[in-house]
Amino acid sequence: MKQVALVTGGGAGIGKACSLALAAAGFQVVVCGRGLKALQATAQECNQTAAGSSVKACSCDVSDAEAVDNLYGEIIEEFGRIDVVFNNAGNNVPPMTIDELSVEQWRSVLDVNLHGAFLIARGAFREMRKQDPQGGRIINNGSISAHVPRPGSAPYTTTKHAITGLTRTLSLDGRPFNIACGQIDIGNAASAMTEKMLTGVPQADGSDKPEVVMDVRHVADAVVHMASLPLEANVQFMTIMASSMPYIGRG
Repeated sequence: MKQVALVTGGGAGIGKACSLALAAAGFQVVVCGRGLKALQATAQECNQTAAGSSVKACSCDVSDAEAVDNLYGEIIEEFGRIDVVFNNAGNNVPPMTIDELSVEQWRSVLDVNLHGAFLIARGAFREMRKQDPQGGRIINNGSISAHVPRPGSAPYTTTKHAITGLTRTLSLDGRPFNIACGQIDIGNAASAMTEKMLTGVPQADGSDKPEVVMDVRHVADAVVHMASLPLEANVQFMTIMASSMPYIGRG
């Protein structure tokens, strides 16, 4: 029986690439996000390239508890279980120091990156705990920002540090129920969100400099590897990045 995987933020970028790769690897995939048109395009592309795997597009605001509950209801009704969740949806605001940041901007990032990740993980844990056979896997997208900040990134970096705490706790609390939880920390994967890196982004020394990026398919391959492991094995933390990005070293 094919395993069922949910990818949040599946309409573009990393989420889309991982959805395509999971479908190609034989998973039944549910892609969710706010923009139904983009999700349907992802699902259509998956269905054209991954024979035998069905892909379902579901519009869902991950920061809305009722919407997340309804999402899992749809998944269980159609597929009967959930085996893998890639907790990937994210939001950000332009770089600024904390005194320039409005409360609304702060909340807009926390609502998706942390509260949304909590709701998705909570729903997954609930279904994985009660299904038969019991268990499953949650993969959180932590980002390089789970380790070190970029200038002017207080809300984003705060959420990604918090995701590490969520990952550790889920990994521990999931043991009695055969629920594994790991985290992938991604740096400079080529997408619409990283195009500005090729022209110049703020550095720790106050300058703006271009940064190298890697093909997003390498991230997708890594997620498929994590998702495909038997539940007795777990990639607890993985960092995947463009080899020459300014992360290892002093800024």
